Amino acid sequence: MSRIIRPQSTAELLKQLARESEDLSANDRRDFLRRGITAVGALAATSVAGGALAESAGSTNLPPNEPSWSRQLGHGVVEHPYGSPSRFEKNVVRRTVPWLTAESISSISMTPLAELKGIITPNGLVFERYHAGVPVINPEEHRLILHGLVERPLIFTMDDLMRFPSVSEIKFLECPANGGMEWKGAQMEALQFTHGMLSCCEWTGVPLKVLLEEAGVKPEGKWILAEGADGAHMSRSIPLEKALDDTLVVYAQNGERLRPEQGYPLRLFNPGWEGNTSIKWLRRLEVGDQPWYHREETSKYTDLLASGKARKFSFVQETNSVITYPCPEKPVKHSGYIEIEGLAWSGRGRIKQVDVSFDGGVNWVPARLKGLVLPKALTRFSVDAQWHGQPWLLQARAIDETGYVQPTLKQLRAARGSNSIYHKNSIHTWKVAANGEVTNVQIT
Repeated sequence: MSRIIRPQSTAELLKQLARESEDLSANDRRDFLRRGITAVGALAATSVAGGALAESAGSTNLPPNEPSWSRQLGHGVVEHPYGSPSRFEKNVVRRTVPWLTAESISSISMTPLAELKGIITPNGLVFERYHAGVPVINPEEHRLILHGLVERPLIFTMDDLMRFPSVSEIKFLECPANGGMEWKGAQMEALQFTHGMLSCCEWTGVPLKVLLEEAGVKPEGKWILAEGADGAHMSRSIPLEKALDDTLVVYAQNGERLRPEQGYPLRLFNPGWEGNTSIKWLRRLEVGDQPWYHREETSKYTDLLASGKARKFSFVQETNSVITYPCPEKPVKHSGYIEIEGLAWSGRGRIKQVDVSFDGGVNWVPARLKGLVLPKALTRFSVDAQWHGQPWLLQARAIDETGYVQPTLKQLRAARGSNSIYHKNSIHTWKVAANGEVTNVQIT
């Protein structure tokens, strides 16, 4: 028997449960009341940092009492003109690993993936990566220079750029070092640190091909140097084919102007590619006939192979996935029904299928793809399960629309060795213990 209960108060809910239980058999009545008590408990739950009830409120706010906040007025409109999350969500923040870099101005922070719902990352939680800190740029004085092998060198103001027809696209952004600390062994006991160099947003701006058409690329033009206005003059070489395909010159993110940490007032965005190619604080685009890594471009990311050679131009972020619940930050607290949830993504296109294993990859069950399934965007998946204290080795395996299957760690190491820190997209394993705690392990 299934019904939706929409009570006006906790007392009414208890009375309704009692009335409806009279019409059931003894066994059905016990099951019905158990589910009803769970509903009452859900009404009483108040989500705060650490999952505990606010100590300052005390038990007087629990049913059948009327909570204190419903007996007084709240604050009025425009007291917080921009708005902010509830103070009870103060622990949902980006975090860094203190020993990762010597200086914070050239470091990275991670997105709290375990706390997010859907596929859109709020602007304040998008991971950060800097090479010389965050510059403070006056948009009135910022310019984008487009020159090199073009017919008409151009300089754009922000107003100029915003006059062009714009597009808005939901795409993921990922650092190629995401998961890099896990290459040689399970190291980080938090989803935020194993996979948190990953976000997904709605990006708004001008297709780069529109600006290139304005300038007129000469036939010998094959590459573009993109350079930032930060203190490092961060720069990357972008093949012309990518620039003419889906590269964006972005000025807005999730409906508002870019934040300084994300490149305000202007950034490049290369969907599905290494995040370091999406140059922030974009100030210059130079068209040339070859990549710039032998000249002024800062050192290019490469992937060291077991042979001693290195892959270069490994731009595409390969198909990947991870289970976000349960995870070390979100252990299993109650036996019974559980919804396994996670995220999958591919720089090659759409996610076609996700499978979940409870026994370390011996057996697999298909997951549901939930909500939007977009190319080069995060895709949320889930599997229904029952947990009663049995140990699990939880894994997710994603397959994209090109047929690429996310590799096992053994397969990835066989192809790439174990000395790299980039492009670790192997299947990840969480160990769920009998008490519900979750730890990071590796299966080879």
